[in-house]
Amino acid sequence: MKRSWPVRKLEDIVIYQDEQFYAAFPSVVARPDGELLVAFRRAPERRRFGAPGCTHADPNSYLMLVRSRDLGLSWSAEPELIYAHPFGGSQDPCLLDLDDGTLLVASYAWMLLPEEGAAQAEAHSLHQVFGWKFTFLGGYLMRSYDAGHHWEGPILPPQLEEQATCYPGLLVPAMNRGALLQGSDGLVYWAVATAPQGNPAQTALDLLVSSTWGETWEHRSHIAADAQVVFNETSLIETAGGDLVALVRTAGYRDHGVVVRSSDRGQSWEPWQDMGVVGHPYQALRLADGCILLVYGYRHEPYGVRARVLDPECRDFSGPELALRTDGGNGDLGYPWSCQLADGRVLVTYYFNCGEGTRHIAGTFLEVD
Repeated sequence: MKRSWPVRKLEDIVIYQDEQFYAAFPSVVARPDGELLVAFRRAPERRRFGAPGCTHADPNSYLMLVRSRDLGLSWSAEPELIYAHPFGGSQDPCLLDLDDGTLLVASYAWMLLPEEGAAQAEAHSLHQVFGWKFTFLGGYLMRSYDAGHHWEGPILPPQLEEQATCYPGLLVPAMNRGALLQGSDGLVYWAVATAPQGNPAQTALDLLVSSTWGETWEHRSHIAADAQVVFNETSLIETAGGDLVALVRTAGYRDHGVVVRSSDRGQSWEPWQDMGVVGHPYQALRLADGCILLVYGYRHEPYGVRARVLDPECRDFSGPELALRTDGGNGDLGYPWSCQLADGRVLVTYYFNCGEGTRHIAGTFLEVD
């Protein structure tokens, strides 16, 4: 008999909201002492200054952090600065709490160029919005030894050999938006997106591994590539049996995510498979009972955030879907990230908008049997 995985929504909360700022792309960790940390990207709300809409590239986007010491009942009113990149706007801080208490944050950045500089940049790297022209700076990591009160870095991962150049003379360090993983072997695993030379729009996935808590990285394997399907934002999880599973957002594939599996610690990967789930993008959490909670944004009407509970080996994606939010004002929302609290509840964080309002960081509490 197939077991059902009951998940019940308890309530929605607002974690951080300020009408002056566009807040998005959160990640969350539950510390061993019960403290909750939520990192997110914050930029000015440009519509207050005449912009025709919202943008995900901004020269003043910084990495911020808020805390809760009462299991999410209240949050710090003023966010703390993790990092303000000196050359560009930072994106999507991805938190990882290591077993020795060290915190890592992975991010990446866009640099604003003058017209003369834009003429020198590789065409594929230019991102144009509101008359601005940006080029891609690649990824970096920040590290904290004191629960995020102080940060050191940036740590620059290597540029992969196949990565296309973006601007003359600048390296493009490896990057990704998605959950890094500290495996049961103590190593840190990171699925990164690579824009290959010759066809940089057709991004592929590679695996980097660190035995130095994020200080240095080695390329271990190619995860997936395809001539038609674009692979990008990827989260990793380790199953109860020790497999590494990559949960991948795609483009050109009807908004379906794909799953890629390794049974040898990322030395090799099985062919990618359609998970049959529409999401933007995905993050997974191993629950206390070994089952896996999959959360993802939903950028079709009704706009919102959704979840499923998977088997401990992350092979069956056919279970019932729970709509956590269906009241989004438009598709500019989602990017959920979850953690399990000391009392057994799960907090799913995400960014949200109501009726075209200013984007803010919100959350939903779940009860999981």
